[in-house]
Amino acid sequence: VQLQASGGGLVQAGGSLRLSCVRSVSIFGMNPMGWYRQAPGKERELVASITSGGITNYANYVKGRFTISRDTAKSAVYLQMNSLKPEDTAVYYCGAGGPPRWDNVGSTPRYWGQGTEVTVSS
Repeated sequence: VQLQASGGGLVQAGGSLRLSCVRSVSIFGMNPMGWYRQAPGKERELVASITSGGITNYANYVKGRFTISRDTAKSAVYLQMNSLKPEDTAVYYCGAGGPPRWDNVGSTPRYWGQGTEVTVSS
């Protein structure tokens, strides 16, 4: 396993969760790292990404509520999710590498981790 995601769960609307993703040594230095999500019946969509230099990119639908960060020593990336809404319910996937800037139309991570499920109840 090259990317290991964790931290999903069930939370009430307005609550918080913190997702973690740890990458293996084999892809150490892969850049950027970040998160996508896929809700039932919908396409996978970008959530946030971060480069080794700390440059972040957020989707408009999570700006101001989610914060992405990284720990270089631990080869990990985190997603702090606050003020969660029912529409944030999805499987969240960690990604790494690929194009320097990701989007929802083809520029996506080279490597994917397994998903971690987030459910927000109303």
